Amino acid sequence: MSLRINDTAPDFTADTSEGKISFHDWIGDNYAVLFSHPKDFTPVCTTEFGAVAQLADEFAKRGVKPIGTSVDSVEEHLKWKSDIEGFAGAPVTFPIIDDTSLTVSKLYDMLPAEAYLPDGRTAADSAAVRTTFIIGPDKKIRAMIIYPMTVGRDFDEILRVIDAVQLTDKAEVATPADWEKGEDVIVSLGLSDEEAKEKFGEIDVNLPYLRTTKMPS
Repeated sequence: MSLRINDTAPDFTADTSEGKISFHDWIGDNYAVLFSHPKDFTPVCTTEFGAVAQLADEFAKRGVKPIGTSVDSVEEHLKWKSDIEGFAGAPVTFPIIDDTSLTVSKLYDMLPAEAYLPDGRTAADSAAVRTTFIIGPDKKIRAMIIYPMTVGRDFDEILRVIDAVQLTDKAEVATPADWEKGEDVIVSLGLSDEEAKEKFGEIDVNLPYLRTTKMPS
């Protein structure tokens, strides 16, 4: 079954580089970013894991727990970590899921049910395993961003989406195109002009259906 925004993120139990986890229990009351990879010891994925390692403080201050998954074993992950840390100059403090069974890849609709890992496989055999899932404390999928194998993820964009999701979870607003934290936001269509002014103060009516205001604190 295809996953959609606001579907419950499938739960699973898995071995990771940090020990066995039950995914929903591991998320707890936090937000989570699950980012998936087709194979260890590949160049683009090494830079991406390195980027997440370097951004550990940024994720932590947002209350977000990152977790990687790759279609390789814990043993391979632990060997790969030294390459990632050497390249990034930062420790890999988040878990990496062992998905040699393809359980996570199939649960999250990145591979078809009949997929398997052939002998002598390359990253191309699991190339579709390149999605980033942003998941809320309610265990709902809040965003999905899918990348091809040749294109490294933009983690500044992923942080921007997290900022927008967390803001709009708390306030009756949406964010406009190219929004950055601190900029004006869009007032929810569910509020009248009077309700919006009472809630936010000044509003700018660009169009009857497009009203902006300062970002709520």
